[in-house]
Amino acid sequence: MGLVFGKKNFILLAVAILVIVLGFALMSGGETTEAGGFDPSIFSTRRITVAPIVTLIGFCLVVFAILFKEQEGK
Repeated sequence: MGLVFGKKNFILLAVAILVIVLGFALMSGGETTEAGGFDPSIFSTRRITVAPIVTLIGFCLVVFAILFKEQEGK
């Protein structure tokens, strides 16, 4: 009895997790230095558009890594 996932599945899963971490890192930041407590940089394109897309791609890669099955002949 072997593992359910093969080596390629674990590599794909690791890459997917790294992409998700990258997406959350792109969302972070926005520390305010102003007295009023509002920093307009929280509405940057990186945080509003790019980071959620990268994170969504990472979650799709997780699904792909789980469903990926190697061919028997290889």
